[in-house]
Amino acid sequence: MNDIVFAVTTNDDGTLTASWDDPCGGGITTQGTDLSHLQEMISDAVHCHFDDVPSRVKLHFVSDPTLAFA
Repeated sequence: MNDIVFAVTTNDDGTLTASWDDPCGGGITTQGTDLSHLQEMISDAVHCHFDDVPSRVKLHFVSDPTLAFA
């Protein structure tokens, strides 16, 4: 497997959830407090799930993220 795509959604409390459905059954779902934390959690989950880690992991944001500037 060369790459997998996680669907990323924003929860009501501002946290992020990423999920990937394995075509063979099962999948991965993880959460993070922000994008940086989510990336760490995805990396950890992918390394635990696969013996042969995919070369790329893509994130598909279900809704476009909004950046806030003070």
